[in-house]
Amino acid sequence: MTGTPLSIADAPAAADLLSDVLRAVRLTGSVFLNARFTAPFGILSPERYDPRMPMAHLRHISIFHLIVGGGCTIETAGGERRALVAGDLVLLPFTRAHKFWSGETAEMLFAPDLVQRGPLDGVWTVDHGGGGDETRMICGFLESQEFLFAPLFRSLPEIVIEHAGDHPLGAMIASTVREVVALVEAAAPGAQMMLGRMMEMLFLEMLRRYSAHLPAEGTGWLLALKDPLVGRALQLLHQQPARKWTVEDLARGTGSSRSVLAERFTALLGRPPMDYVVCWRIQLAADRLRNGRDSLAAIAADVGYESEAAFGRAFKRVTGISPGRWRDGAGDSEPLMPLQLDKPLVPD
Repeated sequence: MTGTPLSIADAPAAADLLSDVLRAVRLTGSVFLNARFTAPFGILSPERYDPRMPMAHLRHISIFHLIVGGGCTIETAGGERRALVAGDLVLLPFTRAHKFWSGETAEMLFAPDLVQRGPLDGVWTVDHGGGGDETRMICGFLESQEFLFAPLFRSLPEIVIEHAGDHPLGAMIASTVREVVALVEAAAPGAQMMLGRMMEMLFLEMLRRYSAHLPAEGTGWLLALKDPLVGRALQLLHQQPARKWTVEDLARGTGSSRSVLAERFTALLGRPPMDYVVCWRIQLAADRLRNGRDSLAAIAADVGYESEAAFGRAFKRVTGISPGRWRDGAGDSEPLMPLQLDKPLVPD
């Protein structure tokens, strides 16, 4: 296939599509840690926090570590070990157990046992260690409602590390976050909101920079977005999610044949185009059900369903629960059915 790949870093349409997805999953900076460690120290951050911690009540968390000063070593649940230095931005897209340390330490202490309530709501503190070289970290717990439409997150490795000083915009954001930290330490009003916005900006910047360095071959949503054929198809689907799409319509819009588009789309995203449309519609509907007051009929029509009944069947087929139960908060207290990647969402 020929064509010039799109780049999230410099293509407005691709960047808009990425922003569109992030808006739909409502990524928000919810809880933050202002941490000071002195060597030697060893910390185990769990996959789940116990109920007394605010992190335990967040849905679908990603973790950010901004190394403000000093350095340490981090090891992921998968065994990947990396050295971190001041200026590093560390993104853990999924809240899996990980540990970090500096110096010789006899044991890894459980992070929840060290966290203390800070001077502001939503901002907690940690001050721990053996009194040696200092490591300063800002940890952000970012919550999303990407409960089912997860091709973006599934495209990411378990850890992404960028150095803020390697790019003017990254350095500017890191510097701004450090200034916000000073406001947090001074218990300044509005600091939590400012820090939250900065963490959301960091997430987007990390995705942009990570995408720019992706190899040409592979799979996943970010590579699909850069693909000249599938990227165009994604833009069309996101621009008109309620349209009665067929693969033939989509192929015409991308200047491709039906078979070539379907094969390339499925190879990159693990789903045929029409299944992707269903997932995206349900994600949009889920956001409106939870955060708005529109009727089921209005939401159903706006995302492309001719009746509440058809919408209800599609919603339950994808999520495992009805739209009404989702609106009532059922998804907060019970596990949602994961996408069955080997089964079609669009009925025959």
